[in-house]
Amino acid sequence: MDNNDILIRLRYALDIKNKDMVEIFKLGGIELTKEEVLQVLTKSKDDFYDEDDNFDDAEANEEHIKCDNIMLESFLNGLIIFKRGKQDPKPGQPERPAYSKNERVNNILLKKVKIALSLTSEDMLEILETSGVFITKGELSAFLRKEGHKNYKECGDQNARNFLRGLAIKYRE
Repeated sequence: MDNNDILIRLRYALDIKNKDMVEIFKLGGIELTKEEVLQVLTKSKDDFYDEDDNFDDAEANEEHIKCDNIMLESFLNGLIIFKRGKQDPKPGQPERPAYSKNERVNNILLKKVKIALSLTSEDMLEILETSGVFITKGELSAFLRKEGHKNYKECGDQNARNFLRGLAIKYRE
C-alpha cells in the first residue's frame, strides 16, 4: 500500500472535504492548492496497468503527484492540529515535530491517527475488530512503540488497511 492509497483511504474514512485537505496540508507545513490535492488523491498509472488490459483511463492520470513519506507525515501532523488544535511548544521543544526517518509509514499512521482522533487502545482494538481483525492489546502496543524499542513490531500493510477499513465503518455509518 503506497502513501497515496493511505491518503485516499484516510480521507474516505474520515469524510474529509477537499478544502479541509488543503487546510490540513497547510497546518502540516505543506502548501498545496485544491487541484494539487486532487492530483495527490488520484491513482497513478502503475495502479491501473495490467499486462492483459490496455486501460485507457490511465492516460487521464498523467498529472498524478506521488506522496512521499514526508508529505504523508506532514498531512498526519496537520490532521492532529486540525482535530485537536494547535499546541504551543514547551521551552526547548522544536516548533515542528521531527520527521521519523526510518520508522515504517504504517506504524506512524496508527500513532498519529490515534492522537488526532483521541483514541484509546481499546478504541483501536474495537476499530480493528469491526473490520474482522483480532489482535491483542500487546500486539497493538508493539505497533505503537518507537522503533528500536525491544518490543517494537512493524505494522504490515494488511493491518493498516484493516484499520482504515474499520475507521470507515465507524465514522461513515
